[in-house]
Amino acid sequence: MTSIKRDDSKQKWEETEFPLVCETCLGDNPYVRMTKEKHGKKCKICDVPFTVFAWQAGTRGRLKKVEICRTCARSKNVCQVCIYDLQYGLPVQVRDKILAEEGCKDAVVAVPQSDANRAWMTAQQERDIEQGKAITACVPTNSAAAVKLQSMARMEPRYERNLPKLCSFFAKGECNRGALCPFRHEMPRDRNDPLSKQNTKDRFFGTNDPVAGGMMRRQKEKAEKRRAELKARGGEGDERAVSTLYVRFTDEGSSSQRRIAESDLRDKFYSYGEISSVRMHADRGAFVEFTTPQATQHAIAGANRSSIGGRKIAVNWARVPKRGAVSAGPQPTPGVAGEGGAI
Repeated sequence: MTSIKRDDSKQKWEETEFPLVCETCLGDNPYVRMTKEKHGKKCKICDVPFTVFAWQAGTRGRLKKVEICRTCARSKNVCQVCIYDLQYGLPVQVRDKILAEEGCKDAVVAVPQSDANRAWMTAQQERDIEQGKAITACVPTNSAAAVKLQSMARMEPRYERNLPKLCSFFAKGECNRGALCPFRHEMPRDRNDPLSKQNTKDRFFGTNDPVAGGMMRRQKEKAEKRRAELKARGGEGDERAVSTLYVRFTDEGSSSQRRIAESDLRDKFYSYGEISSVRMHADRGAFVEFTTPQATQHAIAGANRSSIGGRKIAVNWARVPKRGAVSAGPQPTPGVAGEGGAI
């Protein structure tokens, strides 16, 4: 729990018992030993002294420290180390852009950059925390935004981000430590790579973030490639089914998992709305049709990346083939389950 010093000499200095960090930054070692230093440094966003935690991020990871205070991290719902969203594992710039595009501008928190306004906002947040009010900032307020964020979510731990930094002496051919060197002995790929010049404030405020720019560019290229493939097959591409979703069993072929029946699917999805029909797609997936598009959207947002009877599922919109296609009825959405949440 966060506490704030109230005396004259340490006004608003933050003390915490545990950092607010993501699974990736903690590392692959389940036993983490941390050092704790009260008021070790100033937050890179609000300049308030706060408690600094440091630890080795995994068996092959480097030493990591928190970069921003817990209050700033909670205001944006981000990790104190990597400044990634804690719910979807996305950069702030990507998350806020999707929220704004999908009509959730009220969920985008614009943290003031002036000292006076930022201090006032911090005091408001601390008062809400003391009164037991949950901070619901940066959370999608409609199912369309939730579905799009889930389609880009990166919740699997990416421990390669914890690897030691490159050894500058090795790049110049002057490192004599050999295997004892704590840095990586690899040559830099591109000296002008924008990823090597990341700024904490830019990542926190969602401006000029090279990681976010790369993700949005790849997402755009993937969408353009999909449209081109659909157009090459004839027509402008398949249309999204109005009220039908496709459930894919991502661990198909596993002998230890039981077979999912139609009744299991109805039990899973009945709470999202009235189900019109359920059509099984062998043991690979199933089509679930609701009576309204709103129910379908809620089901995708709530059931994607969940499980049925111990088997993991991925849920997305089904596609209706254009007239003249060989197969009749909805088709699975093209894509790969687990990569961006697509089916």
